[in-house]
Amino acid sequence: MVEWPKILGGVLVLAAITWVVVEIREDGARSIKDAIERQNNDAASQSDADRSDYDRCLDGGRVWDFGARKCRRAAPGRRD
Repeated sequence: MVEWPKILGGVLVLAAITWVVVEIREDGARSIKDAIERQNNDAASQSDADRSDYDRCLDGGRVWDFGARKCRRAAPGRRD
């Protein structure tokens, strides 16, 4: 004869284990998504700041050094 309380208990334990595993995976995925979003926001902020620095550099008649990401004085005797 089938012992229903044991079967029901086993199903409940299996459901609980499944729920815990799913929650752990969702939390991990959420933390990875948040980390990527933070990196994207930081990159966008840095890009905006660099673009602003670049624009201000050219308005002053200076030269932008792309490697150093800095504004430099124009070389003496520069040709236009």
